[in-house]
Amino acid sequence: MSTPCPCGSTRPYSQCCGPWHAGAPAPDAQSLMRSRYCAFVLCNEPYLLITWHTRTRPPAISFNAKQKWLGLSVVDARVTGDHCAEVEFIARSRVSNAPAVRHHERSRFVREGGRWLYVDGEIIPR
Repeated sequence: MSTPCPCGSTRPYSQCCGPWHAGAPAPDAQSLMRSRYCAFVLCNEPYLLITWHTRTRPPAISFNAKQKWLGLSVVDARVTGDHCAEVEFIARSRVSNAPAVRHHERSRFVREGGRWLYVDGEIIPR
């Protein structure tokens, strides 16, 4: 039996985000966003950096070992141009025994060289 994908798709990791983490290009911005959430859950810094547009990519990503990811909800996904898309999502997490927090973002993606890349995002307040 395969491990369920951390992105919450209900599919096994090997048939969901696993291929993208192994180097296959995500077919669309929503798949890339889900695989990036999964990469945060798995602390997969190389994948996060390679899928972040060079114009906005940080030099490194720090993870909090005490952070537990609780789930992902995709609110909306839409194509906004020939090589552009947006995905709105809510990711929930908790650090130690602190109350859970929500990260609500509208992310922007571009497709370059046949690969979708995360550019940036707008935090949506509660």
